Formats: sequence, C-alpha cells, structure tokens
Amino acid sequence: MPKRFSPTEYIDGVLAGNRVMLSRAITLVESTLPSDQDLARQVLDAVLPHAGHSVRLGITGVPGVGKSTFIEALGRHLVREQGKRLAVLAVDPSSQRSGGSILGDKTRMNELAAHPQAFIRPSPAGRSLGGVTRSTREALALCEAAGHDVIFVETVGVGQSETAVHGMVDFFLLLMLAGAGDELQGIKKGIMEMADAVTITKADGGNEQAARRARAEYQNALHLFPLAASQWSPVVTTSSALTGAGVPEVWQVVEQYVQHAQANGYFQQRRQEQNLHWLHETIREALETRFYARPEVAGSLPELRRQVMNGTKSAFGAAEELLGL
Repeated sequence: MPKRFSPTEYIDGVLAGNRVMLSRAITLVESTLPSDQDLARQVLDAVLPHAGHSVRLGITGVPGVGKSTFIEALGRHLVREQGKRLAVLAVDPSSQRSGGSILGDKTRMNELAAHPQAFIRPSPAGRSLGGVTRSTREALALCEAAGHDVIFVETVGVGQSETAVHGMVDFFLLLMLAGAGDELQGIKKGIMEMADAVTITKADGGNEQAARRARAEYQNALHLFPLAASQWSPVVTTSSALTGAGVPEVWQVVEQYVQHAQANGYFQQRRQEQNLHWLHETIREALETRFYARPEVAGSLPELRRQVMNGTKSAFGAAEELLGL
C-alpha cells in the first residue's frame, strides 16, 4: 500500500513542484477510500488558490491519427522552444479493456516523458467515466498548483469522453487525417462543433497535397456551423509530427484564441461556468454514492432489480420505492 503523508507534506510538495509528491497527490485524489478522500479534500482546498493559471488544451482525434506522436511533438516544442512546464493527463474510461491509452504506454512518448519540464500521467483504469473525469479535473488543479503552465487533457475513450474533456479545458483541438470526405461522414457532428481548431496530421511523405485538400474541406465544413459563444472562428491547419512542420503554428493558434477569449471576457466566464458545472457534478456523484451505500438500499435493490427485469414492477415504481427508504 502506498505511503500516506500528512496534509502539509502533500501541500508543500505539490507547491514546490516536486514531481514525486505531485504523482502521489494525484494517486490520493484517485483513491475511493473515505479516509483518502478526506485527506484529498484538505490538500485540494489548500492548493486551489495556486491553481487556475495554466492554458488547458483538450486533444482528441480519430483512430490512427497519430495522437501520441503529435502530443509528443507539440509537447517538445513547448518545453524546448517555449520554456513551458507541461502536464499531460488522459481521460480513458476504457483503458482496462483495451489498453489503448498513449499514456498507458509511455514508451511511445519516451523523450517527452523524460524531460524535466514535462509530467505525464495515465488515467486510472477500470472506473466509470464520471469517476475518471472527476479525478482528472482534480489532477489538473494539482498540476497547475505545481507550476505547470500548459495542461494537455487527452481523450482516449470514445463518445462521452470528448464532451467530458471539453467541459474542463479552455481550447479543444481535433486531430484529423487527410481524405476528409470519408472522415467528415464518420465523425460526429457534435465533436466538430466543439472544436476550436482542427489540424490535419501526417502532412508529410507525399501526403502534403491531400492534407491541403482536407484542410480546405474541413474549413468549409466548419463555416456551416453557427459561431460559438466565444465568437471565435475555428481554424484548420496541417502538421507533421515527423518533420515538425506546422506544429509551432498549432500553438500559435492556441495563443491567438486565448488572447481573443480573454479580451472579450469569454475565457474567465467559461472557467466560472466550468467550476459551477463541476460543483453540480460532484454533488450528483456524491449523492449517488451515498444513496447506494445505505444498507436498506443495498438490501432492497437486488429484489427490485429482479422485478424490473421480469416486468412485474416499473422502473419508476422501483426507483420511488428505493428513494422512499
């Protein structure tokens, strides 16, 4: 069992930027043990005034897009050329089944993982999406308090995880491949609408012309969507993680967006809305956990589930009975 430290040891270690203590503090907030959760709350409350000063960048992409290679290329640019301190977090509700996380296999991000200015953290496997996103949100705050001024939040699972990540970042980047006609058919409209920028990856090795065509197709598609609340028009770029071409330009787009959103007040408004959203999500999750932990609910639930499955009791009636216990 990992060693537990005092609240002061966790707090001082995180605020000093100690990577080992930061990692242990994240393990603490991921724990479901009541004693660990109490300690985690003390640590989070203490470090929260030191958080909130990073740029939070959500990154998602279709399978085969080269997400891990792109993240490493952009990360290297930030820590080497920009002097940034970078943290990379994942939202991966399916990692226990598929092992598909780039972060579950850090060997694919060797150079970035070894850089003293970078911190890479896998998401916990085998938990519900709600639990993973809660711990990722708290890990994000810890990383900010530890002095990381850019946070990548990467989606690994599909579907709901993109929406969850969009709800905790400032800027949402969608990675796509050339051959846009096919991908435009396959990708969900909702994900396209969430994107603040799209970058066409693998624009190298004779694929440059196809990437430029894809860029034009995506730009045209994005113009069909109504303007977002940020009043920002999504940008489409091309990039090659292999050669580095176009990678610095992606970061320039992020910086332009942040300046734009800060100037019109949307940046802070969105942060405040996200904080309120996570308050309500935390309340909902805590109520659900406490409800199912009640002995009378645990005792009655199996029989009520059987009745609902057999059609002898309605789901509404069963729920009302449980809520009345």
